Amino acid sequence: MSAGTAAGLAASPGLAPVPSGVERDWSSWIRPTAEGGARLELAVDGITCAACMGDIERAMSGLPGVTAARVNLTDRRLSVSFDPALAEPSRMIEKLASMGHPARPFDPSMRQSTASAEMRRLLTCLAVAGFAATNVMLLSIAVWSGNVTDITPETRDFFHAVSALIALPAIAIAGRPFFANALRTLRGGSVTVDLPIAVGVTLATAYSFFNTVTHAREAYFDSALMLLFFLLVGRTLDEAMRRRTAIEAETLAALRAEAAVRVAADGTLHEVPVSAVVPGDMILVRPGERIPVDGLVIEGASEIDASLVTGETTPIPAAVGSLLYAGTANGAGALTIRAEKAEAGSFLDEVERLLNAAGDARSKERRLADRVTRAYTPVVHIAALATFIGWMAVGAGWRPALADAIAVLIITCPCALALAIPAVQVVTAGLLFRQRILLQSGDAIERLAAVDTIVFDKTGTLTLPCQDIVNAEDFAPDLLGRAGGLAALSRHPLAAALARAVSAVPLSPAGIHEVSGAGIEAEIQGRTIRLGRPSFCGVDSGQLAAFAARFPNASFVAYAEGTETPAIFALAQQLRPGAAATIEALEKAGYAVEILSGDHAPAVAATAKQLGIETWRADLKPAGKIARLQDLAAGGAKVLMVGDGLNDAPALQAAHASMSPVTGSRLTQTAADAVFLGDNLDAVRYALAVSRRARRTMTQNLIFALAYNAAAIPIAILGHASPLVAALAMSSSSIAVTLNALRLRLGARRLIRNQSNPARPYLATEASST
Repeated sequence: MSAGTAAGLAASPGLAPVPSGVERDWSSWIRPTAEGGARLELAVDGITCAACMGDIERAMSGLPGVTAARVNLTDRRLSVSFDPALAEPSRMIEKLASMGHPARPFDPSMRQSTASAEMRRLLTCLAVAGFAATNVMLLSIAVWSGNVTDITPETRDFFHAVSALIALPAIAIAGRPFFANALRTLRGGSVTVDLPIAVGVTLATAYSFFNTVTHAREAYFDSALMLLFFLLVGRTLDEAMRRRTAIEAETLAALRAEAAVRVAADGTLHEVPVSAVVPGDMILVRPGERIPVDGLVIEGASEIDASLVTGETTPIPAAVGSLLYAGTANGAGALTIRAEKAEAGSFLDEVERLLNAAGDARSKERRLADRVTRAYTPVVHIAALATFIGWMAVGAGWRPALADAIAVLIITCPCALALAIPAVQVVTAGLLFRQRILLQSGDAIERLAAVDTIVFDKTGTLTLPCQDIVNAEDFAPDLLGRAGGLAALSRHPLAAALARAVSAVPLSPAGIHEVSGAGIEAEIQGRTIRLGRPSFCGVDSGQLAAFAARFPNASFVAYAEGTETPAIFALAQQLRPGAAATIEALEKAGYAVEILSGDHAPAVAATAKQLGIETWRADLKPAGKIARLQDLAAGGAKVLMVGDGLNDAPALQAAHASMSPVTGSRLTQTAADAVFLGDNLDAVRYALAVSRRARRTMTQNLIFALAYNAAAIPIAILGHASPLVAALAMSSSSIAVTLNALRLRLGARRLIRNQSNPARPYLATEASST
């Protein structure tokens, strides 16, 4: 591909083409999938609209062995899932090249530089078009006014000639994004919305040039330039939206550590690529470094910036037994962690996977708009040709007939229709991502917007997944520290939860002895200390019964020092932050709320009472949850299921819409339509509110785009719109749908402000305006 051709393409963030005679090793770029297949991500040039995406996806899906193909317009990335035994990457590249879309391996590190280059290219074209349009318009105004007064033919010809000198090079430069893409895709046997634009601009320019050299009264250089200017305004706004969303997502790449310090069996340290770390490796994390992989702290204590996971900027303590996630940042202490997952399965990798899935997904409205746009493009050309023939048939002459045909070609270009849904999706994805919510289903927005009933799992969803000490205020900090230090030496899950809750530093006592099924005991400063079952630590049954009545939803661990009265720690899963406020707001907004849990009845009843939820069911197996969802659906309810456990995955799949916290299992995340990061349950009501606004905006854009085209066609065919009016009308419609999508940002700011105002919950505000 020549440098000149490359300049006219919408560039994509991929590796440079290999030199002639060099063969690319595709095995380095292919990733295995959980289903046993393979996945390849390609950067594809020249993707500018929905028609391009549809053509590419259909072409790839038609290749032998390809099971799925999805284009992400934000970063012009093509994801292909295929059977490696039947499909070859080289065939995919050849097919794309034959369609006029050069492709190469996708390189995430080049997203920013590629987006910047594309923005500079569009801004350059926009500046050229704007400068030329302004100057030509001034000359055109003089000609228009002179045509109805006393302008001499010589003066008019001079003004037309000057306009041509300005317009011809400007149109060649500013129109390059449209001309290059239309020509390339046409050679590949497909058409996009750039084709009627290119044809309309070319005809208007050629017609105006012919009129100039033949000394005619009319020239339409101003129409061609104004059309290009306003189209470039719309395309630049669209690119800015996509760039902003991509930059927000790209912050994840900056969190990924490039290398890790592996601790060998003999204690020596070796710096290795993160990709070389395997589960079980001991990794040293020095102060200030990023955690390279998900791992369990084996030695050391520090504070961790876990804002990626929790959304909170306050550092959290980390000690022996703490689970740390890749991408979080270590504080002032050195830690030795045991890798629990390799790089490909880490928390950060999972977030990136979910984000990419959100970008690749396609909604029902967008699929409808894609089909209409694809069918509409040839209709535009047929309508323009029919207009020309019709006016010639009634004796109008070829000049006015051609002018009206050009107006039809311009005014009916389906640019607004092509932008109607993608613009809203891009803005919505960015809004949700900034609130740590990732969509991974194409029609998640539509389904979330239709929800009227919300069903929550209890454990790990309404409550946090880790247990905490609910009566910690009853004990002195030093006692908590000693108990936690002994707990850190035990392998029991409740002891580990106690140690994690107090961020304990392990004790170094003498005579450590763990009694199976009872607890752990040791000696320190001549006294015997014990931690474990209440009976093991000398707690009588009456005292334990009183604690059980006080904390019905808790498990108990006791700690005893010598002959002193044992301390009883109540460990329970705490409600997620914002759970009570979220449930209250959802019910005020008119949603029906239920709890479906596999936990025992007393625990579920206690949680339901805390949250004010009247309808709940306990001791449910997955089949029982599905049965309840089916009953609700049979009654006409549109159910949102929110769950995190493996046992929730079937229910998430069966619900009308579904959400899962990112701490949920991989299977649960795969089944969910949306995944939220952090501990705060407020993400649920924010997602519902934004989805309602997004669906309403999608509907507005579609209605406006279809109504505009329906009204514009007869106006242009009847000759009531000059090419200039047509250019202004069509460009304005494209800008209108883009600006309407951007209104979502203003609404989102209001939603966030209302979030902190209990008297005016933003979800209730949305419900009242829907």
